[in-house]
Amino acid sequence: MITIDIPGFRTLRLAHLVLDYNGTIAIDGVLIPGVADAFRTLSTDIQIHVITADTFGIAAAQLNGLPVTLTIIPQSEQEQEKLRYVNQLDAGSVFAVGNGRNDREMLKAASVGVALVQKEGAAAQTMANADVVCTSILDALDLLQHPKRLIATLRS
Repeated sequence: MITIDIPGFRTLRLAHLVLDYNGTIAIDGVLIPGVADAFRTLSTDIQIHVITADTFGIAAAQLNGLPVTLTIIPQSEQEQEKLRYVNQLDAGSVFAVGNGRNDREMLKAASVGVALVQKEGAAAQTMANADVVCTSILDALDLLQHPKRLIATLRS
């Protein structure tokens, strides 16, 4: 578990990192360089979950051997499936990262929601539901490894 006290925001007790796949940790189905190493480092402190409709059909192969739980959801009702997944984990213990419109409710429900604007872009509604916006998945993951960055962004 990762505990971070953010003045004027809340004390975070994060047990789960939930991530969208394509557009978030992968581009065109292929894992972004550096993500695997970040997962290995973070997995000692937090459980990592990847939830995806697996558009390119290669998520399992790309994540093979990494300390993550992969959940493949149907192409329909993705937004509700992702929200349900976060709620089943206890949304108050979740740090969620995504970029698509189907991630907006997941980010809103999570203790901390991070929207990413990378090569695929980000849905405006998803950005509006996020607590933090990053331009790199590695920067988003670094918020957990360097909590003073997150404190500086969210304190009030």
